[in-house]
Amino acid sequence: MSMIEKVDELRIKKHEASLGGGQQKIEAQKAKGKSTAIDRIHKLFDEGSFIETDAFTESRSIDFDMASKRKAGDGVICGYGKVNSRPVFIASQDYTVLHGSIGEMHAKKIERTIDMALKTGAPIVYMLDSDGARVEEGTDVLAGIGGLLTKQSMASGVIPQISAVLGNCAGVSSLFPALSDFVIMTDKISYMYMNGPAVLESVSGVKTTKEEIGSASAHAKTSGNSHIHCENEDQCINAIKMLLSYLPDNNLTEAVKEEVTDDANRTADNLYDLVTDSYDMRDVIISVTDTSSFMEIQPEFGASMIIGFARMNGNSIGIVANNPAVNNGQIDMYAADKASRFIRLLDCFNIPIVTFTHTSGYTADAAQEKKGLIRHVAKMIYAFTEADVPKINIITGKAIGGAYVAMNSKSIGADAVFAYPTASISIMDSEGAANIIFNKQIANSEDPVEFRKAKISEYSSRYASSYEAAKRGYVDDVIDPAFTRTYIIGALEMLKSKRENRPNRKHGNMPL
Repeated sequence: MSMIEKVDELRIKKHEASLGGGQQKIEAQKAKGKSTAIDRIHKLFDEGSFIETDAFTESRSIDFDMASKRKAGDGVICGYGKVNSRPVFIASQDYTVLHGSIGEMHAKKIERTIDMALKTGAPIVYMLDSDGARVEEGTDVLAGIGGLLTKQSMASGVIPQISAVLGNCAGVSSLFPALSDFVIMTDKISYMYMNGPAVLESVSGVKTTKEEIGSASAHAKTSGNSHIHCENEDQCINAIKMLLSYLPDNNLTEAVKEEVTDDANRTADNLYDLVTDSYDMRDVIISVTDTSSFMEIQPEFGASMIIGFARMNGNSIGIVANNPAVNNGQIDMYAADKASRFIRLLDCFNIPIVTFTHTSGYTADAAQEKKGLIRHVAKMIYAFTEADVPKINIITGKAIGGAYVAMNSKSIGADAVFAYPTASISIMDSEGAANIIFNKQIANSEDPVEFRKAKISEYSSRYASSYEAAKRGYVDDVIDPAFTRTYIIGALEMLKSKRENRPNRKHGNMPL
């Protein structure tokens, strides 16, 4: 056979491989409102940049008539290309081939792709659309999945890993997104669960639906397993691109600085009227960060805490903030978990942390105490103390008790702490403190109501003001809120060369 004939044969084989499970199954995929695996790739990558790898990989299984079901690629398309001119690797599961099920070779393909991403120091994206493990392959598939999950764990903190659930993600497959840095889910097509409704009913007798336990909404609002909740696939692709823009290629590099037209010394005079007893901290964040740069993560979960990315003078930063509009910024177990994981991610990838503090304390809830509130808050403190990236704290309002300590206070390692003149920093709320300290005096006074008011004011000015904290060095400066942006950018510039010496250890024992 001549070279030309061989090349013609190659073209035929590649065309057959590109059809996955065949045209009929492709049409069925589209009828469900889902794109094909290759279409998703082309939407993500810069035009003409995608290079496929391991295109002819096939399953080795022959039992249960598997030999007749083999398809080139084995149900996952892997490769690399560029997203906004930056190198990115990808593994996109093809539901038209054996329902995207994970077999031995399927898993090894993804594992090899992670290997290449690690070698080259490039992010990797997983587009997941699978009914789970391929049961026909028995222990071979278990070994494949185990190797894949191990490789993914080894890549954690080295390269960014983003999982987009764009179909089913069931059983052991659900561990795959759980080990990623970010999980993105889409309404109506994304479902993720360890045990499906049929299994749950057979074991417990409880009837449920996949919408209740595994939908994009359920994981965004209730479980916290999803970080970004999208309406459709196109929005999901855009979210991946945006996430990548804030992240560096790997743990040894820094995020790309973007050109910015926003003045570093721009003032935010609106904060004078905005910052009161109750306000949405998002408005403060948007007022001081680069214009249109704030990308919130997990907005529907642990809503008293706000996390997300933004830019300051073109540089990527991570934000962790109390939201006084929700339960006066109280920290509950969900808010603590949400913050902890994000803090550790920022530290992994050299992204400075800016906190905005306004919290009246930890949530007072018997159910949460029983579920381990202490452990969850300890996790957050551990994450802040472990992080050695630049850490800046802006105290905008109440900073009460142990919750203040947990919010990147000076005592747990903040590099720079600034407070507004109206900030209240105290072991407890002034009213509660006055009631305890002056209890007998209030009871014995001629006018207990007025006497109590006077003592609350006395305690507030003497022990809870931002100036008192500044006198003791717990606050670096009391600042004009309008100049918050200038102070943060200045501190970030100063902290660029930050270095810390830590005890030599294998790793700490985080209270998980």
